[in-house]
Amino acid sequence: MKMKLEKHTNKKKQLKQAIAFNLFRLMSFGVVAVLAIILLFIIVRGASAINWTFLTAMPEEGMTKGGIFPAIIGTFYLIGGSMLFACPIGVLSAIYIHEYTKAGFIKRFIKLMTNNLAGIPSIVFGLFGMTLFVNTLGFGDSILAGSLTLGLLSLPVVIRTTEEALKSVDDSFRIGSYALGATKLQTIRKVILPIAFPNIITGLILSIGRVSGETAPILFTVAAYFLPKLPTSIFDQTMALPYHLYVISTSGTNVEASRPMAYGTALVLIAIVLIVNLLANGLRRYFGNKVKMN
Repeated sequence: MKMKLEKHTNKKKQLKQAIAFNLFRLMSFGVVAVLAIILLFIIVRGASAINWTFLTAMPEEGMTKGGIFPAIIGTFYLIGGSMLFACPIGVLSAIYIHEYTKAGFIKRFIKLMTNNLAGIPSIVFGLFGMTLFVNTLGFGDSILAGSLTLGLLSLPVVIRTTEEALKSVDDSFRIGSYALGATKLQTIRKVILPIAFPNIITGLILSIGRVSGETAPILFTVAAYFLPKLPTSIFDQTMALPYHLYVISTSGTNVEASRPMAYGTALVLIAIVLIVNLLANGLRRYFGNKVKMN
């Protein structure tokens, strides 16, 4: 009787486990399916607009004709500028929080402020960037102002992911380094950061993904409605793919005529994000293998 009861209990547990497993698998496939549907939708509607002229020519007739070359270049400028600002500050902040700050009020306060910063809507960052960088500091509507604003937007992501990467490094590496006479700074530079670097790149990938698609912050700080030329300095305005997509989708008298161009712009933006992510993932794998070999 006892054996039958145990068998019945085991079957019940196995059934629950099978149901839970299949449910999780179904949800995972659902997420992949949604992504595939979105990509397929954009590819089908935008592929017809993609050609060499579209990618390399200047926009014409209020952006309803011509190409999107200035918007592509402007997007790369903004991504690069924001990462140059956010990455050093974010990584150094995470090192300070995890390696130097002791558990207590100060550490909890810094983490709370970082989490709150991550929850602020992007349009608020845009208004702040316009007030501080455009007006107060006198940068004007420029690549510099837009990059700094986007850098602030991505800063919490870099800090949190870098902190998690530092947490993943086993304390035995720190103890071993100290035992050999290394200082804290030497341990961080020579031991901790090389091991954590592949995971730190994950944070950079997430930051690039967020920055590349933001419209509100650049709307107030850098984006030009129609600028058929390339910027010559960091104090110039520039076009950008997210704002370009917004404008040609919602403005003008002939919205339907510009619809293929809008889908083509969306497809190019997705392709840029995908290429940058693939390059970053390749870099992550390279450094990950390097750490394993060492």
